[in-house]
Amino acid sequence: MFTPTALPVSGSKQDFYASLAQQLSGLLHGEPDAIANAANMSALLYDLMPDLNWAGFYFMRGGELVLGPFQGKVACVRIAVGRGVCGTAVERKASVVVPDVHAFPGHIACDSASRSELVVPLVKDGRVLGVLDLDSPNPARFDEEDREGCERLVRIYLEASDIADGSFGL
Repeated sequence: MFTPTALPVSGSKQDFYASLAQQLSGLLHGEPDAIANAANMSALLYDLMPDLNWAGFYFMRGGELVLGPFQGKVACVRIAVGRGVCGTAVERKASVVVPDVHAFPGHIACDSASRSELVVPLVKDGRVLGVLDLDSPNPARFDEEDREGCERLVRIYLEASDIADGSFGL
């Protein structure tokens, strides 16, 4: 059975994300269920990434984002494409790093304690299937190294999971 291990406190962010990627690969190895993998990935990120107050997924359903597995306080259930940070990432088909969510036009405040956000779209075969959403109570918590590291983690998730057709194995 896979057991996550504490990540080194010292070292670079690159080392941190390399270790996290290795752990995520081990955690998802041999399990194709996209929902189970999203649940475990959310728990792993929430547990091992410092300064998060929310980590989870939204999946595209009927032309909008619908809440998936997550760790943290209750969240908004549906988000329109183009609305908030998550909807913007879908619209752009690109990751969005927001140092101050209060300065982001149209930010959706599910948790008023959140101050910064990183959203990485799940893009497979040119289609956005959902997003990974990370929130922090700290302003400017996320930077380009976090974006790159989380994009690598999303690639691992997409490669392991049966999410290609959007049915999520259901």
